[in-house]
Amino acid sequence: MRFQFPHSHGYPNGRVSVEDDGKAAPDCLVEFGDGVTVIAEWRPDGDAIRLAVPGYRTARGALVSARTWRVARGKDGHWRSGPTT
Repeated sequence: MRFQFPHSHGYPNGRVSVEDDGKAAPDCLVEFGDGVTVIAEWRPDGDAIRLAVPGYRTARGALVSARTWRVARGKDGHWRSGPTT
Protein backbone atom coordinates (compact mmCIF):
# COMPACT_ATOMS: atom_id res chain seq x y z
CA MET A 1 0.00 0.00 0.00
CA ARG A 2 1.03 3.57 -0.57
CA PHE A 3 -0.57 6.63 0.98
CA GLN A 4 -0.05 10.20 -0.19
CA PHE A 5 -0.94 13.24 1.90
CA PRO A 6 -0.93 16.47 -0.16
CA HIS A 7 0.60 18.49 2.71
CA SER A 8 3.66 18.07 4.94
CA HIS A 9 1.51 16.30 7.55
CA GLY A 10 -1.89 14.70 7.97
CA TYR A 11 -4.81 16.46 9.56
CA PRO A 12 -8.44 15.54 10.38
CA ASN A 13 -10.67 15.28 7.31
CA GLY A 14 -7.67 15.82 5.00
CA ARG A 15 -7.57 14.10 1.64
CA VAL A 16 -5.35 11.08 1.24
CA SER A 17 -4.54 9.17 -1.93
CA VAL A 18 -4.50 5.41 -1.41
CA GLU A 19 -2.76 3.06 -3.84
CA ASP A 20 -3.36 -0.62 -3.22
CA ASP A 21 -0.47 -2.71 -4.51
CA GLY A 22 -2.25 -5.98 -3.69
CA LYS A 23 0.23 -6.96 -0.97
CA ALA A 24 -1.10 -7.98 2.42
CA ALA A 25 2.05 -6.94 4.30
CA PRO A 26 1.47 -4.35 7.02
CA ASP A 27 4.40 -2.18 5.89
CA CYS A 28 3.60 0.69 3.55
CA LEU A 29 4.97 3.97 2.26
CA VAL A 30 3.49 7.29 3.31
CA GLU A 31 4.46 10.24 1.14
CA PHE A 32 3.86 13.84 2.11
CA GLY A 33 3.48 16.85 -0.14
CA ASP A 34 6.85 18.28 0.90
CA GLY A 35 8.69 15.23 -0.44
CA VAL A 36 9.20 13.37 2.84
CA THR A 37 8.48 9.63 2.74
CA VAL A 38 8.23 7.34 5.78
CA ILE A 39 7.60 3.65 6.29
CA ALA A 40 4.41 3.09 8.26
CA GLU A 41 2.03 0.23 9.07
CA TRP A 42 -1.56 -0.27 7.99
CA ARG A 43 -4.31 -2.73 8.76
CA PRO A 44 -7.92 -3.10 7.69
CA ASP A 45 -10.53 -1.53 9.97
CA GLY A 46 -13.93 -2.51 8.57
CA ASP A 47 -14.44 -0.43 5.42
CA ALA A 48 -11.58 1.83 6.49
CA ILE A 49 -7.83 1.52 7.03
CA ARG A 50 -5.95 2.12 10.27
CA LEU A 51 -2.65 3.81 9.40
CA ALA A 52 0.09 4.09 12.05
CA VAL A 53 2.57 6.79 10.99
CA PRO A 54 5.81 7.07 13.00
CA GLY A 55 7.23 10.39 14.12
CA TYR A 56 9.18 12.22 11.42
CA ARG A 57 10.58 15.59 10.42
CA THR A 58 9.07 17.66 7.63
CA ALA A 59 11.31 18.96 4.84
CA ARG A 60 11.57 22.24 6.78
CA GLY A 61 12.65 20.39 9.92
CA ALA A 62 9.44 20.53 12.00
CA LEU A 63 8.98 17.48 14.21
CA VAL A 64 5.67 15.67 13.69
CA SER A 65 4.73 13.18 16.43
CA ALA A 66 3.70 9.62 15.69
CA ARG A 67 -0.01 9.34 15.00
CA THR A 68 -2.55 6.71 14.05
CA TRP A 69 -5.13 7.74 11.49
CA ARG A 70 -8.37 6.13 10.40
CA VAL A 71 -8.43 6.53 6.62
CA ALA A 72 -11.91 6.09 5.11
CA ARG A 73 -13.87 7.18 2.07
CA GLY A 74 -15.73 10.39 2.72
CA LYS A 75 -19.20 11.23 1.45
CA ASP A 76 -17.52 12.86 -1.55
CA GLY A 77 -15.90 9.51 -2.51
CA HIS A 78 -12.36 10.63 -1.66
CA TRP A 79 -10.20 9.00 0.99
CA ARG A 80 -9.98 11.16 4.13
CA SER A 81 -7.94 10.95 7.32
CA GLY A 82 -9.64 11.08 10.67
CA PRO A 83 -8.91 10.39 14.29
CA THR A 84 -8.90 6.80 15.50
CA THR A 85 -11.66 5.74 17.84
